[in-house]
Amino acid sequence: MAYAEINGARLWYDVHGEGEPLLLHHGYTASRVNWMPVAERLETRYRIILMECRGTGQSEHTPDGYTLEQYARDVVGMLDHLGLDRVSFAGHSMGGGIGYLLALDHAERLERLILMAPIPAEGVGEITPELREQRLAERRRGDREAILARYRLMQFREDVETEEWFVDRAEHILSVSDGHFERGAESMRDLDVAHRLPEITTPTLMIAGGVDSLLIPNLNDYMRLPNASLEVLSRAGHEVAVHEPDRVADAIHQFMVHGPVTAATLMARLAAAED
Repeated sequence: MAYAEINGARLWYDVHGEGEPLLLHHGYTASRVNWMPVAERLETRYRIILMECRGTGQSEHTPDGYTLEQYARDVVGMLDHLGLDRVSFAGHSMGGGIGYLLALDHAERLERLILMAPIPAEGVGEITPELREQRLAERRRGDREAILARYRLMQFREDVETEEWFVDRAEHILSVSDGHFERGAESMRDLDVAHRLPEITTPTLMIAGGVDSLLIPNLNDYMRLPNASLEVLSRAGHEVAVHEPDRVADAIHQFMVHGPVTAATLMARLAAAED
């Protein structure tokens, strides 16, 4: 593991394995931890790059820069630091929102795009002022029990959603910078690129959790993507890589090897053969 000075921020990153580069980017109040089960399964085949955005994990808590656009520029800066012209990018949740912006504004740096339970391309829904203040107050007083209580209520995979996992998630939520927690949320709310998704020609894989509240927005966004495959995992919630690491790793590997395969691509082959 190492650190790089990227766009005025000291960002943590790590590289495992050899082969074609694949960068894994975490979600909003997460870190590399959420990708590790999949990273460990893929590092024998690919050069896995993990990074943590400003304000999260072991990266610097900067005074500013907490927007999806800046996070996307930081990914580009990391590629420059590593001497990579192009990379396959996989983003979970907020990382998927970063992926949309990379494919729209920095497409020349992407070989492939993998969106795992991404935030909606039209932005996340606004929460009520009362709920927003409740979440902020929890952080101010370090109320782990309130956070843990919500996670325990949503538990459905006892095999992986252990008490240790819940405690770790609560610690992540409490440890991100105030700027990231507040302004990062505002940036996810203000994302508005659904109308531009047809512009994304980068080969794309959408991975969705069948038990995730973002399933319908993910399906809607998938339908707008012109060059994409879809994988829905019925026993996965929002933490897809934690709930189904074997299946996520296999889906990513198959996509890396074969690219998008859909009914449309198969029909196009048939039509070409009959001409």
